[in-house]
Parts: sequence; structure tokens; C-alpha cells
Amino acid sequence: MIENSRLKNMANAIRFLAADAINKSNSGHPGMPLGMADVASVLFGEYIKLNPQAPKWFNRDRFVLSAGHGSMLLYSLLYLTGYEDININDIKKFRQFGSKTAGHPEYGHLDGIDMTTGPLGQGISSAVGMALAERMLNAKYGDELCSHYTYVIAGDGCLMEGISEESASLAGHLKLNKLIVFWDNNNITIDGTVDKSSSTDQLKRFEAMGWNTLSINGHDFDEIRTAIKTAQASAKPTLIACKTTIGFGAPTKCGTSKCHGSPLGEAETAAMRQALNWTSAPFEIPSTILADWRATQDRNKTAYQTWVNAAEKAGAEFRLVIANKLPNGWDNELNNLKKQALLDEPKVATRKASEMCLKAIVPHIPEIVGGSADLAASNLTFVEGLKTVTKEDYHGNNIMYGIREHAMGAMMNGMALHGGVIPYGGTFFVFSDYLRPSMRLAALMGIRVIYVLTHDSIGVGEDGPTHQPIEHLASYRAMPNILTFRPCDVIETAECWQEALTEEHRPSLLALSRQNLPLLRKSIDKNLSAKGAYVISPCAKERDVTIIATGSEVHIAVEAQKKLAEHKINAAVVSMPCMELFEEQSLNYQLEVLGTKPVVSVEAGTTFGWNRYAKKTIGIDSFGASAPADKLYEYFGLTAENIADKVEKFLQKC
Repeated sequence: MIENSRLKNMANAIRFLAADAINKSNSGHPGMPLGMADVASVLFGEYIKLNPQAPKWFNRDRFVLSAGHGSMLLYSLLYLTGYEDININDIKKFRQFGSKTAGHPEYGHLDGIDMTTGPLGQGISSAVGMALAERMLNAKYGDELCSHYTYVIAGDGCLMEGISEESASLAGHLKLNKLIVFWDNNNITIDGTVDKSSSTDQLKRFEAMGWNTLSINGHDFDEIRTAIKTAQASAKPTLIACKTTIGFGAPTKCGTSKCHGSPLGEAETAAMRQALNWTSAPFEIPSTILADWRATQDRNKTAYQTWVNAAEKAGAEFRLVIANKLPNGWDNELNNLKKQALLDEPKVATRKASEMCLKAIVPHIPEIVGGSADLAASNLTFVEGLKTVTKEDYHGNNIMYGIREHAMGAMMNGMALHGGVIPYGGTFFVFSDYLRPSMRLAALMGIRVIYVLTHDSIGVGEDGPTHQPIEHLASYRAMPNILTFRPCDVIETAECWQEALTEEHRPSLLALSRQNLPLLRKSIDKNLSAKGAYVISPCAKERDVTIIATGSEVHIAVEAQKKLAEHKINAAVVSMPCMELFEEQSLNYQLEVLGTKPVVSVEAGTTFGWNRYAKKTIGIDSFGASAPADKLYEYFGLTAENIADKVEKFLQKC
């Protein structure tokens, strides 16, 4: 245990690094780093299990700064504890272009940042996924290989956002007792005091969700210690309400919203130096205090070496799993599925095709974890070989998220970030709107998360426009670093699953049909979907027109091709299961696929975005309607007859 007088100096080191960096950049949020410095000093000084010399140590404790606007708290801790890829110049470059020390913590910019945070509620919710991954891997591999805590610092905003309600509820239900959340209970938001907008008793709320709850003075080192020890011994996840003063030490701004999101300024910082008896110049940390900080992680060296020895003795499966690598031959059965499909020519919905793929995948990838937002029977995401995780038994690979799409998205991010887990989760495509903030973060962080999104078009039918995604394909294609797959049959679905699982640095979504679709592919020699687009049905003679379609509209385009041939019009049909992958191909390949003649696009969604390829777009630029699917396709003009007619009239005008 560190003497309280030394801890006080260590906490002040955090405060002044934060204040000086924010002043220099003239931008940032000093209030939280100043207010939570005491809690962070006890946690990092005496309890958290890390090794700055081995920052990716799999059995380290995870730390999530859910209140990501207080990023200088984390950057200060990383520098003070001795992480090698951050130095004092990085602190001085806070929030500057190209700096590792971005405005909010960004995963991959610095060792020790376990996730990108900033959107409030995402951090605490992803931490639930991390804590769940730890319990699942612990059940599978034992204490020696995986046994650690997930710590979170969250603010009022994190607890107000609805996503935290969903994830905290599930954490309590599953009794994720190695999850410990420090709530910076400072009663301040940007617009003033919390009581202006909320009267929620957060402790009672979390207690009702099955959490252990504690309330402490966040500036009392002994109370902080006692709370951490109590939380570590709890059989439930713990919320520690840390009553703090925002901007602690700043004489005129502490306790007010003035220090939440604005630099203290030179005069206030000088006054704070005097108030806290800090005589060092900006960015200077006295050698004795820095030495105290650098020594804090020495206590974990034995634990680290013990884990290294255990990992060396573990089987090859464990080493592959924690490296996030797929085992050799993982897709052999998937390839056999494709071969059998050529023989059987099954006519099934692509959601059913996905289920067939999962049956071939799940038994051969130890780290795959499935789940659905209470729609497994519709998404067809639960297959033989999956076992549901419960609070009594974490040794499973399926999560019943309940009706909690928000939480599912964030928790899948947390599981992927934790490592040792490749998560996929299902819901209806239209409800991916609830997942979108988490999907965006997955894309920003570049992590392998897979979304199984079924009922992908007006093919939903009678459920009507509330359940019919019209604009969703275009919106995800507009999002950077995410692959949007829309396969047309069993073989394309298998190819898309292969691509999604081998993509280690970006998420993927599979938009899958409710209605049955015929098999169109004639060969499986190459994964053609990996190219993003290809000619699925060529014409015998030189083409007059190219028709691009995706998913459930590809077979309609092939039927239109036949009708056009009757009118002496040679059309080639291109299937484009993934626009993003097609954009990554060489210009020569793109020209080979699209040809040099006019291009027409066909898709049961908005035409927005298709003009990059097509001179004529056929789609739906309105909301859908409630009716049987075949009636809707007829009403919206997505029939072979209507497409052929529109193509012919279009060519007459060219």
C-alpha cells in the first residue's frame, strides 16, 4: 500500500499534466481528470493488473474510460506508469493533428487504450462485453490463463444514455462480478447541475438490476481502497458512486460546469498550483513522484511471468484463440456445403443459407460466439454446436441478449476488443438503426464483428414499412471501413461468411432475405464474392447493356435478361454482393465486369449511390407498404417484365 501523502502527490501529477496539456491545446475537458485523479491513483497505483512492457498481455485487467472526454486522465496514467509508446512530447501535442493523444481515446493509437470512447454510454456497455468474454474464456481455459477484472470510469452522461440501461441490466442478470464501474458522481453536466435534468437514484436503479452498489468520498484514499476490495469480493458487478468535485483544486472553477469542457486558463492553473502546493513548471513531474508512478506496476511482474509460463504450456488452440487467428481447415465444411449446393440446387432464403453456413462453421472455430436480440428463430443464428451462456454456467458460445440491440452491438465490440472471441449477432436489418452507433465504432476501431441482419427488403411483406429497410443498404455503404454483404444464393452466402470471418480489421454485415431464392451460381472454383462483383450470367454475344443487381433481385435480373434476349437485346447480369470490395479491385477488373455499354442497377432499396456505376437506376425511393412480398415487388416494379421493359426503353434513348 502506498502512503497517502505519496498518493496525493501522484494524483496531483495527473491533475497538472491534464491541466497543462489542455491549456496548451486550448481545447479539452479538464474537469473529470482533476476530479477523478484520486480514484485513478489508487486504482492504478495499488490494484490494476497491467504490464507496460507487455501492453497486450492477454490476462491484464481491462480499463475503459467510458467518459472519454476526460482523455487526459488516461494519457497521464499511461505516461506516468511507463508505457513505452507515449512520452512527454505526446502529452504536449494533445489534440493536435497526427498526435497519438487524440481528443478522445482512440483504440490503436496508443498501447493501453482498450477501446475508442467518446460517444457516452458506449464505453460502459462495451465493458460489459469485455467482462462477459473474460468469464466465458475463464470457464473454458481456467484461472491461470484468463482471470482478470474490467474496470470502468463513467460519468453522469454514460449512465443517462439508454444504451447503459440495456447493458447494465444484462450484466446484472449474468452476474458479471469481475466488472467494476467507478461513477464520477460530480453532479455536473455541460448545461449545469444534474438535478436540472435528472432525479434518478442511480444506486437504487443499479441495485434493482442486480448490481452491488457502494457510495464513497472520491477524494478519500482509504474509502477508495475499501470500495475496490469490497467490489473485488462481490458476487455481482459493482457500481461505486464516487462523490467528487469536478475540477478539484481549481479555486474558482471547481464544482461548476465552467471546467467541464473548457481549458482552465493560465491564471486559474497558476492559482491551482498554489492551492495544491505544486511548484513544478508545466509538464514537469518531480523525479520522486515519477519514480513512485513507474514503480506501481512492478507488483504485477510475477503475475505476468506466471501467466507466460502457463500460456507456453497451454495447447495450440489457446494460443491461436488469443492471437485471434482462425484454425487451419476452419472452412473445409463450408467448402463442402458449396459443393453440395451445386448438386442439390437448393431454393432457400439467404437467412436459411446463413444458418446452413453456421452449422458448417461453428464446430470448427473455437472462438466464435453467436447471439441475437431475441430473434434467433427468425435470424436463424442459433445452430447445433452452440450453447447458451447463463449466470450459472459461462462455458458457452451463445448470448441471449434479449430485446437489447443497443447493448448487443456494444457488447460485441467489447468481446472482440477483449480478444479470444469472434462475435456475431442477429436482428432484423431495419433494427440495425439501434446498432448503428456501435457499428460505427467497430468500423472506426477496425475490429472483426459480424452482424447477421435478416428480412433485408420489402420481401418482409405484411409487417409493413416499419419493418422494411429501404435506405439502410445505402447508409452502410456510406460508412467507412465496414463491409456490406448482400448475397443472392447459398453459394454467395457461404462466400460472404468466408470473407467476413477472414477480415481481421473491419466489421461486416450480412443483409439476408426472408423469401426463398434460387441457386444461380454454376461454379465454386473461386470465391467470386471476394471481388465484390462479377458477371454471374453472361450473354452469348457482345453485350448491349449490363444489369447490376444484389441479393434477392439478382434472379429477377436474370429473368429480365432472358426477356431482353427475346427482343434481341444482349444483357449481361452482374451480381454485386459487396460494393466496398468491388471498389478495392483494380480498374481493369472493374471495367471487365461492368463492360463499356450502358449500365442499369436493380435493388429493392433506395437508388441513392448507384449512379456511381449506373446510368439508369431501378429501385424504391419511398417507404414500403404492408402486403405479401410478391404483391409489393409487383407494385414497386421489381419484376422481370417491368425491368426488361425499362431497360429496353432506356436503351432506345441512349
